[in-house]
Amino acid sequence: MKIIMTALAMAAAVPALAADAQSPTVVELYQSQGCSSCPPANAHLNSLGGRADLLPLMFAVTYWDQLGWKDSFADEAYTARQWEFSRSAKRGNVATPQFIINGRSVVTGNNPPALAAAIKREDRRGSGPAIMVEGNRIEIGASKTAKPATVWLVRYDPRTRNVKIGRGENGGKVLPHRNVVTGLRALGTWNGGAASFEQPAYKDSSQRSAVIIQQGKGGPIIAARRL
Repeated sequence: MKIIMTALAMAAAVPALAADAQSPTVVELYQSQGCSSCPPANAHLNSLGGRADLLPLMFAVTYWDQLGWKDSFADEAYTARQWEFSRSAKRGNVATPQFIINGRSVVTGNNPPALAAAIKREDRRGSGPAIMVEGNRIEIGASKTAKPATVWLVRYDPRTRNVKIGRGENGGKVLPHRNVVTGLRALGTWNGGAASFEQPAYKDSSQRSAVIIQQGKGGPIIAARRL
């Protein structure tokens, strides 16, 4: 009950933006099932999952697995991504829970007002190259002022997945997870001209995909789209 009430309160703290399914704001949450501070942030991300103007993604990291519970969704690639953001911003450390908005703003901990402000501040407002889908191809439009950027394909599960934690700081709890990232693949580099990338085929129809275009390693996200 406490988690549900917290989620509702947090959702109310984030103002509704003009829904733009073609250019959603990317909200990445780095968390671990072994982190006692993470459940409220997880509940917050869960509450944002239905918003068309946002692309909320839950990345499970590995560096708290030694606390007695190995996160069932964690991957070293997600830990590495969080470190890339940290190095790019010259922070020199990582933490959980941590929200990263459009690769620009960081909100560490459980701070709904700060997250709401960051979402509003980092709204790209339709800027960036167009992302289109033609059959099994992902087409990226041209831009004269673009810098080299990585084209990422993200796979995530939009369903709520309840995980019973057997040990560690959250032992005995059942934690709901939504928009859990299940795969992250670099499709190639976009250099500003029109480009085309093949969309890999996946057997699991319950999963969803999104494209994220990000400058450099750990740099700002300049475009994103659900597929």
